[in-house]
Amino acid sequence: MAASGEPRRQWQEEVASVVVVGSCMTDLVSLTSRLPKTGETIHGHKFFIGFGGKGANQCVQAARLGAKTSIVCKVGKDSFGNDYIENLKQNDISTEFTYQTKDAATGTASIIVNNEGQNIIVIVAGANLLLNTEDLKVAASAISRAKVMSCQLEITPETSLEALTMAHSNGVKTLFNPAPAIADLDPRFYSLSDVFCCNESEAEILTGLVVGSPEEAGKAALVLLERGCQVVVITLGAAGCVTLSQMEPVPKHIPTETVKAVDTTHHLLKRLSFPPLNCLDVSVEIELTIQFLDFSDQVIYMAAISLVSIGYGCW
Repeated sequence: MAASGEPRRQWQEEVASVVVVGSCMTDLVSLTSRLPKTGETIHGHKFFIGFGGKGANQCVQAARLGAKTSIVCKVGKDSFGNDYIENLKQNDISTEFTYQTKDAATGTASIIVNNEGQNIIVIVAGANLLLNTEDLKVAASAISRAKVMSCQLEITPETSLEALTMAHSNGVKTLFNPAPAIADLDPRFYSLSDVFCCNESEAEILTGLVVGSPEEAGKAALVLLERGCQVVVITLGAAGCVTLSQMEPVPKHIPTETVKAVDTTHHLLKRLSFPPLNCLDVSVEIELTIQFLDFSDQVIYMAAISLVSIGYGCW
């Protein structure tokens, strides 16, 4: 296992305001007129390789919104891993804590998308699952000096929990996307999350409640808030999202623009790329919840726009 090499000069001089601890996936994408049935072979009309993974997607979006970013992740010592590191650098992301390992391949996602933007996805996490607490200790100085730390569950829950604990203990604001969701999520994930963002199906798994409308999402969000989150966001696809916070505990439904979806796999809300990430030069004393709720309607609009073109990983 080794880090990816010398970071760019700017990262030796500047501290990343956003640190993402999470996954990197190489997307193998096939476009077809319809999704195949079980056991069926069909022709596709286009194939391409992209760069995805919930962690890297969040990091790229934060960088493109103007934040200085760093990612703590692990890829394989293979061609996919080498290409991934190069793309992170091209997106002005510090790769100082992008580790490579010979013990597993770079994570991959095999994706089939039909003409309506519907998809089938199989992921093989690979090297992502080898990112561990020892790796986090090496990156501790970057995590502790960040203004925001974001993580997900495409790496092991133990690693994500340690990242949240490390950030929280140093006064760093935390954003957590519990995806893929697990029903028996450690209760500490809630209390360590300043912003807890999930979609409707994840909310159902986490709370045991049916989430099929903004009203039902509000009830589920209240359950999550009671578990200790500071801000809860439940995304609802075409219906927008529902938000609430400890400061404003009444659920607020934010609708979205109606668009023809072409690609929903990596739309903006899944990347959790909120405009406050572009405002991180302000004092950390300014309440993140206020910034977040003020920008939520803009995020919903941006999310709708992100659906109208193919853009896996937005790379």
